[in-house]
Amino acid sequence: MKITDVRVRVVKGENEAKLKAYADVTFDECFVIHGLKIIDGQKGMFVAMPSRRMPSGEFKDIAHPITPEKRKEITDVVIEYYEKNLHTAEVTDVEEE
Repeated sequence: MKITDVRVRVVKGENEAKLKAYADVTFDECFVIHGLKIIDGQKGMFVAMPSRRMPSGEFKDIAHPITPEKRKEITDVVIEYYEKNLHTAEVTDVEEE
């Protein structure tokens, strides 16, 4: 599957130090995953997959790549897009979930 579109919404607000943006990624112009998070962690920027809190309190990914290679590709493409388009990306007041 090839990434054919990336859209980024930069987060503005008190969580700005950690959560930088939300991203939507389209594959093959026919499948989209909404709600990826671009996070500035202790070891640098990374992309967290959309997740849901389970009754136990732990978070479980809703959608995620199966292979490490595809995860790296998605991370690299999304972070590159974020960095190149930071000043022109949509800004949202959405707070971290």
